[in-house]
Amino acid sequence: MPRRSYDQYCAVARALDAVGDRWTLLIVRELLGGSRRYTDLHADLPGVSTDMLASRLKDMERDELLTRRRLPPPGAAFVYELTPRGRALLPALTALADWGAPALDEQRPTDAVRAHWSAVPLMARLARHYPGDTVRVIDIALDEGAFHIVLDPDGPDAARYADGPATHPDTVLRMNTATCVALAQDRLTLAEALAAGRIEETRPGERTPAPTTA
Repeated sequence: MPRRSYDQYCAVARALDAVGDRWTLLIVRELLGGSRRYTDLHADLPGVSTDMLASRLKDMERDELLTRRRLPPPGAAFVYELTPRGRALLPALTALADWGAPALDEQRPTDAVRAHWSAVPLMARLARHYPGDTVRVIDIALDEGAFHIVLDPDGPDAARYADGPATHPDTVLRMNTATCVALAQDRLTLAEALAAGRIEETRPGERTPAPTTA
C-alpha cells in the first residue's frame, strides 16, 4: 500500500504522515514496554482487528518506527520492538497523556483497562519525586495488575517500563486505580499520596526494627 501523505511542507504534517493513523501511537505505547509478539499486541489492543494490526505494523516497519526479529529457538517466534526513532516518541506520548488525563473521569462500562497503560503518565511524575535518588526501578501494583518503571538518570525521556513486577525493584508502590488517575491528572503528588496513606511504599531489603524488650 503506498504511503499516504498530507503533502504539506510542515513538521507537524510530516509527523502525522508517520504516526497519525488510528492505532499507531497505541502500538508505540505497547512497545515502549519492550519487545512484544503479535499475539501480545493484539491482546493488549482490544478493539483492533487482526488485519488492521498487521497493516499498521507493516507501515511502522516501513517508516522505521519498529523492527521485527525472530527469537532464537526454542521460542522461534517473531517479536516487534521500537527503533530509536520509535522510542523518541515517548515525550509526545507523555504530552498526549497529560492532555488527555482530565478526560479520565468515571470509567465507562465499555472501557477496557490494563495496568501498564498508566506507565507513560507516571514516568515523569516518579522522576520528579525521585530526582538523583538511588531509586531507579519501581514496581507499581494496581487493582488490575502490576508493571514496573525504570527511571533513567539522564532524564525522564529515557525512562522505560515493562509489564509485570521487576526482579529486583528498589521500591514497590501499591495504590488503587483512583489514586493512579489522580496522580496522572496532577490533582495529587506522590508525596501527598504517601502522606495520606493512599499509596503504600515498601523498600525491599529494608528490615523492620525488632521490637525492644523492657
